[in-house]
Amino acid sequence: MRKLSVASGKLSSEFELIARLTADIRHSRRTILGVGDDCAIVSRPRGSTLFTIDSMVENVHFDLRWCPPQALGARALAINLSDIAAMGGRPTACVVNLGVREGITSRTLERIYSGLRDAARESSTDIVGGNVTRSRELSITIALLGEVGRGVMRRDAARPGDEIFVTGTLGDAALGWRILAGKLKAGGNTKRDRAARKYLVERFLRPHARLYAGQRLAALRPVPAAIDISDGLMQDLSHILERSGVGAELDASRIPVSPAYRALMGDDLAHTLTGGEDYELVFCVKPGHSESELSRRLRVGVRRIGTIVRGKRLNVIGASAPIVAGWDQLRSRG
Repeated sequence: MRKLSVASGKLSSEFELIARLTADIRHSRRTILGVGDDCAIVSRPRGSTLFTIDSMVENVHFDLRWCPPQALGARALAINLSDIAAMGGRPTACVVNLGVREGITSRTLERIYSGLRDAARESSTDIVGGNVTRSRELSITIALLGEVGRGVMRRDAARPGDEIFVTGTLGDAALGWRILAGKLKAGGNTKRDRAARKYLVERFLRPHARLYAGQRLAALRPVPAAIDISDGLMQDLSHILERSGVGAELDASRIPVSPAYRALMGDDLAHTLTGGEDYELVFCVKPGHSESELSRRLRVGVRRIGTIVRGKRLNVIGASAPIVAGWDQLRSRG
């Protein structure tokens, strides 16, 4: 057995740790064999299979000094679920790899898995296996399977004349991260200021994948082009434009912002345009859908923010700040 130096809890091996972390996992009927064998066995989906993977690495994506372990576990799954949502799918099963550094306690790992189990249960996702390895930094990598029917939302489906919509509000998570990292002094100490800070921090720490909204969008005909906003509206929308061979015109004044964002930033929309990790959906549909109709259909607020046009340019009107690049995994965070 390989020895893992996991402080507190007297766990002598990776296998003991895995058994302890996965003891309370429950599966749906689609999982034939879960944790405990060389491979999991999952029944085949009714339609096509979706497959995605994402990682969260300490001191790159989170800091344990301000990210509660339970929120970390839920967040690690949520960012994968958001990929499934962006294509209109339903999550089915995942495997989890934990990279454990020296000094991480068994209690911390148990709390991470508690949050992960809660998020899996809420999204009807089976945790069917995983791995634990020694690492220089704490990391969580999740590979997630999903299923989707004939209506699959793709990035290459946008056409000139399509209208561009977003769900929810943008820029909140970017501000939340900056508050946590000490990069943004968040107003005064009134009750309203404290409520705004709490809201923005929660939007970063505990994002919610728009699974239901994605599934309802995928039922439209023609099927919309879509992407989730993980790296910032400008950067993520640019992926749709590149894959579809089109351009876009955005009206920055129409980008939806929360009262908490407005309380801190006023009319400065820089973080709504380039701040990432809101995990909302931006999608492009044929004209004829109103904001109110789509909001009812998707069960979330929806705002029309622009139009797909011919050409390759992305023009923003009404912007109050210079446009800079969104979040890039290989660049330092600013």
